[in-house]
Amino acid sequence: MGRGYIVEDVVEKYLSNLSVPGASCVTGLLIGQSSSQRDFVVLAVRTPQKDTEGQRSPSVSRRTGDSLEHLDVEWVTEHARQVSRMLPGGISVIGVFLVTPPELSKEAQNTLRRLIFAVDKHISKGRLWSLTEEDVTEKVTLHICSKTRKVVCRTFDVRDPKSSAKPADWKYQSGVCTSWPLLTCSVGLNLVFPVLEMHVLPQDMEKCMKEGLQTWAKQIEDGLCLINGDAMPGEVELLGGQKKNAKAVQQTFRAQILIPMAEPQSERRSTASVKVCSGSLTLKGMVQCRAYLHSNKPRAKHATEVIKRDVINTVSSRVEMFLEDLLMEGEDKGSVGVQQGLPRRVFAPVPGMSLCVCDYMFPDECVSDVSDRLKEMLDWETPEDSIDTSQEAVPEAPTIDLKNTVVQKKLKAKSTLDARPKTPSGDPTEAHKSHKTYYAGVAMAAAIALLATGTSLIYLSD
Repeated sequence: MGRGYIVEDVVEKYLSNLSVPGASCVTGLLIGQSSSQRDFVVLAVRTPQKDTEGQRSPSVSRRTGDSLEHLDVEWVTEHARQVSRMLPGGISVIGVFLVTPPELSKEAQNTLRRLIFAVDKHISKGRLWSLTEEDVTEKVTLHICSKTRKVVCRTFDVRDPKSSAKPADWKYQSGVCTSWPLLTCSVGLNLVFPVLEMHVLPQDMEKCMKEGLQTWAKQIEDGLCLINGDAMPGEVELLGGQKKNAKAVQQTFRAQILIPMAEPQSERRSTASVKVCSGSLTLKGMVQCRAYLHSNKPRAKHATEVIKRDVINTVSSRVEMFLEDLLMEGEDKGSVGVQQGLPRRVFAPVPGMSLCVCDYMFPDECVSDVSDRLKEMLDWETPEDSIDTSQEAVPEAPTIDLKNTVVQKKLKAKSTLDARPKTPSGDPTEAHKSHKTYYAGVAMAAAIALLATGTSLIYLSD
């Protein structure tokens, strides 16, 4: 028996309304939440068109040889990475879909297998939190025939490179996520990353920040999570007090994450080392986090897990975006005592659902930029007045302080002459003068030593 997928009926309407020219193929992402018993799909998003020299990708024309070999896998995976940043905790990309004409149906399964492994690898590449034994590693693929509208659902275990396709059950249902509980959390940041050299490349900055973030992420994972002020045992049902026949209403829970100040003395011996640093990067401010949990008997440990992962993801995503922005900039950036704003997190409702997605707005951007990105990435119109920009106020929004640090596009190569004794000038005359001074100093020191010796002898004779 394969896995079962409960799919929001909005997804059925979306897939049915996809405009697919007769000989073209369309790829896209399936978004939802997995659990040990069943999986839930709440959104489907087609891959945006990519215009390159008049050819559209990932759509594949019959003129390419009636084959899916020319599918732009890299473009699909990059879209998946961008969309993953826009999803709150608990919601993730759990699969891909492919719409093809009948003549490409046989080739579709191999293409879907290639896509789902590539997407999962690209998304999890920079992940800072660890998978648990309860995490579902089976991802779903959906093939749709553009002519007959026949649907074939299969799953692959992305942990196993040799995994073969398994049949899965695909059922549509209304109001799948109507009663999903919402968890909210505010986290204060004050992270300091040491910088060894004053002048650094963006790649070097990325390395030092990623190392610091990994340590911080481990602290978040190990921290104590309070839900509505209580430390709930992991196996306690989050919605345990609800009646079975009660009307489906979304509940909101407030989470707090407490990090111990120091490790107990019984822990392993410290391997800390001292390094001389010329500067530092300080990441500080308040970040707002949200997570959703399926309503199929969710437990407190699952609630703790999804909100912690959202905390880690939102900070990691902003740092990645900041570093990407540095690489795109043509000029040097940063100097002693400079403070630079990280993108603020804003939230937008999913049409017809009780869910929200998010985006990140740089200080020089406005709400219209967010609306345009939502249209491009998620393929729906979002009114600007429905985008909530108030969650992270500007005074409390996260920033990065660069102290005694200059980020440069290129660093000048150090000369091998630097290892030699330096002279005041490159002029031979000046060098000769310096040598004269050196020898005169030695002679004077010798004379003083002889004089001191003679004085000592006179004193002893007296």
